[in-house]
Amino acid sequence: MIKQVEWSENQVTSQQVVFEDEVRSPELEDPENQATLQSIADPQEEVELKAPANTNRSVVESVGAIPNQLYERLGLTMPRWLLWFMTIVIGIILSGLLVSTLALWTPLWSNLDRTDDDLGTGTKDEQKIPLPGELWSKISQYKLSRPMNILIMGIEPVSGTVDGSPESFAGKSDSMLLVRLNPNEKSVRVLSIPRDTMIAIPEKGEKGLTKVSDANAQGGPVLAARVVSRTLNNAPIDRYIRISTSGLRQLVDQLGGVEVFVPQSMEYKDSSSQLSINLVSGWQTLNGEQAEQFARFRETGLGDLPRVQRQQALIAALLQRLNSPTLLPRLPQLTRLMRKYFDTNLKMEEMMALVNFGLNLDRDNFQMTVLPGTFSRFSKDPDSYWLNMTGQQSLLNDYVGVNVPGLKPDMRRVPNLKIAIQNASNQPQLTEKVIAYLKQKGFTNIYKVPDWPDTQRQTQIVVQKGNRRVGADLQQILGLGQIEVAAIGDLESDLTIRIGKDWK
Repeated sequence: MIKQVEWSENQVTSQQVVFEDEVRSPELEDPENQATLQSIADPQEEVELKAPANTNRSVVESVGAIPNQLYERLGLTMPRWLLWFMTIVIGIILSGLLVSTLALWTPLWSNLDRTDDDLGTGTKDEQKIPLPGELWSKISQYKLSRPMNILIMGIEPVSGTVDGSPESFAGKSDSMLLVRLNPNEKSVRVLSIPRDTMIAIPEKGEKGLTKVSDANAQGGPVLAARVVSRTLNNAPIDRYIRISTSGLRQLVDQLGGVEVFVPQSMEYKDSSSQLSINLVSGWQTLNGEQAEQFARFRETGLGDLPRVQRQQALIAALLQRLNSPTLLPRLPQLTRLMRKYFDTNLKMEEMMALVNFGLNLDRDNFQMTVLPGTFSRFSKDPDSYWLNMTGQQSLLNDYVGVNVPGLKPDMRRVPNLKIAIQNASNQPQLTEKVIAYLKQKGFTNIYKVPDWPDTQRQTQIVVQKGNRRVGADLQQILGLGQIEVAAIGDLESDLTIRIGKDWK
């Protein structure tokens, strides 16, 4: 009995010393204090350590006497250690019931949109990280320090899944973009990858030959990033973003819609995928559902390329809407939306840096193109898209960040490029006038395409293959024209001239 009392006193003394050292944290760094903690069991120093503990001993002893009194009054015959064990178990059960009751009274929506980092449930160091709202207010502090490649995939709806669940991101990729952000050049370049692009699944040989849209369904974002990297000469892919179909709709609705020109009427109905498309031609502000229809519509005979063009037009409209100063206060709300409908391995700080980078981006430094290739008209699937990287060294370097030994850049002069002439001035006579003018300047590969249905004030030079330099050279020859680096011109061209009313 004497040994038990001495153990209890020493136990209380130890807890008290630890507590005092925690309060006086600077003293913990002192080696002398550490030596004091290690010498608790030394009988010679026991007197010095008992002094601060005496204030709490009576409380501890009175609490510890309660099970002993119950044991004696009830005349129990069970061992004392069993009574102590039952006391502790009953205390835990009562505590659990109390916590459960409090949880039922707590609103379920209170922390629904907040992560562990937002709630400060990590370590003491993690709790010092600002909340999302504070991050957005200090957005200018976050900057990209090196080029970054991000693989973005729009995922097809997966039947029977809940929006935002892990299963809802397990479908095929309906669209795929490789986005390169380069702080050294202050540029953003977007490479659209047609969903019918033929790729080889690693470790499966020729039997693994399939379309790139299948990669996410077969192995998630890791496999998708791996096959894209391998296809593009082991291009680095730093992060990924997967967007559910519902995510696109919600994003557009949160932005208040996007203004897009619909070049033709679009009608389509597929009962199996529950996709119904009905859009009229012309300029209009699309809501979320209509934006999805615009991005997913696919006409027969042209593969995935016209749809890629519309997706790039939608991206440009989204970016224009995102750059609105009135949208900045709503960015935290958009972040919460992304957590549900976007699946990504981007960190919060990286998101801040990306937004800050985009807010300070010059319009001319945002460029888009499509992965070069050809259709396999003689295969079982004529819409299959096969890579053709001939003369595409500059594209790989600018849009992916890799150099391929032996791959030569396209060194053709602008007059030797394939140039499509498209009239958007509502003045039919201008088409022949432009063709005659270019022939006088030595252009040899010129052809006309059907008129653009949207009348434009300013002539537009569409750089179809992604090299802005050739657009600038053509602009110098013409003496006019707004350069647009995007795959929205004629599919067969290197450059497309959309004649505007400013052509005299």
